[in-house]
Amino acid sequence: MTAPDSTAAHGAAAPSPDHAPGGSRGRIASPGTPASRRDILRSFRPAPRAAAGLITGIGAATALPLAAPQLTRRFVDDAIGGAGLRHLTLVALGYLALAVAGQAARLLAAWLAGGLAWDGTNRLRERLAEHALGLDMAFHGRRTPGEMIERVDGDVVAVADFAVAFLMDVVAGFLLLVGVLAVVLATDARLGGVLLVYCALIGLLMARTQRLAVPSATRARAASAVVFGTLEERLAGVEDIRANGAGAQAVARFQQVSAEMYRAEVRADKVRSALLAGTSVAFAAGTALVLGLAAWGRQSGALTVGTAVLLFQYTQMVRTPLERLIDQLKQYQTALAGIARIGELLAERRTLPGPAAPRPLPAAGALGLRLRGVGFAYPGDGARVLSDVTLSLAPGETLGLVGRTGSGKSTVARLLLRLYDPVEGTVAVGGVDLRDTAPASLRRRVCVVTQDVQLFAATVRDNLTLFRPLADDGRLRAVLEEVGLGEWLAGLPDGLDTELTGHAGPADHTEQDEPLMRHTGLSAGEAQLLAFARAFLADPGLVILDEASSRLDPATERHVERVTGRLLAGRTGVLIAHRLSSLSRVDTIAVLDGGAVVEYGRRTDLAADPASRFAHLLHAAGVRA
Repeated sequence: MTAPDSTAAHGAAAPSPDHAPGGSRGRIASPGTPASRRDILRSFRPAPRAAAGLITGIGAATALPLAAPQLTRRFVDDAIGGAGLRHLTLVALGYLALAVAGQAARLLAAWLAGGLAWDGTNRLRERLAEHALGLDMAFHGRRTPGEMIERVDGDVVAVADFAVAFLMDVVAGFLLLVGVLAVVLATDARLGGVLLVYCALIGLLMARTQRLAVPSATRARAASAVVFGTLEERLAGVEDIRANGAGAQAVARFQQVSAEMYRAEVRADKVRSALLAGTSVAFAAGTALVLGLAAWGRQSGALTVGTAVLLFQYTQMVRTPLERLIDQLKQYQTALAGIARIGELLAERRTLPGPAAPRPLPAAGALGLRLRGVGFAYPGDGARVLSDVTLSLAPGETLGLVGRTGSGKSTVARLLLRLYDPVEGTVAVGGVDLRDTAPASLRRRVCVVTQDVQLFAATVRDNLTLFRPLADDGRLRAVLEEVGLGEWLAGLPDGLDTELTGHAGPADHTEQDEPLMRHTGLSAGEAQLLAFARAFLADPGLVILDEASSRLDPATERHVERVTGRLLAGRTGVLIAHRLSSLSRVDTIAVLDGGAVVEYGRRTDLAADPASRFAHLLHAAGVRA
């Protein structure tokens, strides 16, 4: 497993992304300004041909309904004037044709708008996913996968749902509104003026209400993200929860966050309902006013009956797009809240400064490493995790890191992968300070294998290459054979194209479990060997093994250790292990305690010295020196 894919295994990340350790050479990057709505909506910009088709469809969907009331007026006035049945039938058929054509045009425009909206939201998803994956552990450490799914996908879905409504109910509605006002003004200037003032007041009211509704919708979206995150955490840990009888507590926590979401949704619905009721009353009053004026015009002889009917139809046409806009108010508010949250996510910046002049690591061969006076504290936490750590390892040598849980071993590994920067001192690999190293070179030349192997619901090939074209199938089969998975591969129904479920089973599965394991997943031991196969494919110069065999049964552990020996041959290695027996082949030992190196030297010398800490640890563990 290469370095960028190992981050999931290091779950104990920092609690805050707002401050990052950059040392004397790194400048802390503050969050940027949230992306503007215009910047976000650029993702929805269609291609010229698609835009032309959409404009044509919306134009037809606007113009055809505007022409229909003219035929209604003619039908009414001609009928009152005594026109023949044939003439009236032709007028009625013309009205029917316009109505059908208008609906067909609207359907076509909606289909085109839907396609363009989803194309745009897919581009926005890609942008958000790429940005989120590029952020540091300091950002991801305090956000659950469920929350990130909601941030990257849920908010975008909210925007997508509204995009079609915006094109059809806002843009097309606005054009229809302008057309109606123009026709009514040409028909009767007084009624047209009244209708214009009415529409202006309604528009102002809606603009004001939108400002009141967005904050409550934003809070409701945030509460929804918390619920998703909590649910994802509980489902991921369901085995431990059930085994330890913590089901009631897990349900209680879920009820708590659900109640918070419920209260946020209720507040948002109250605001929306109040605004909807007020606007509906305003619609009714405006419609009554226009109808009263039309009736007065008819009685005074200024308008014909057909014209009065025409004005009534146009009044209803004015109301229709405005009502549609109100019907979409919830989606509109949710979309604006989603856009705001998307902008906030895009405003997040990496806390690790990029090198001004990136230097690549040596392209081949083992890489030496050196930590000099390294101190470290996780962002947002003033407590030092490492203090004045100085270590060095020549190319091709191996180092064993020993210490109690929390002594700083895994933190050293994170610094070697440049998931964080030290607050003081330097970390160099291959003679290059990691803060000056090209990120792509670092990920290519340094890899990590952890005890928590991440499998994906994908083919064996994709799980090996991590979705990158790293090698041909012959190389993949050879690597699997090298780590001892050749027989496993041969038993798969579709070979390298066999789909894995994305989870590992127990290391000590029984024969009864075998058929299921073969078709749905790997055992823990097989998954660990697959992780080693990833490392062989990467051919790194520095390998970090972080408790890589601590959860395996003894037989599987012995096999993994043999594979470990082959992996470390000709490479520099850093081994972190609770089982001291797995450190029998390392050259150097560093004992950490409280974030400091309290003992450091050749393994053979420390093991032979009965007064050394390492010798005491070996004796306590029952391991022969």
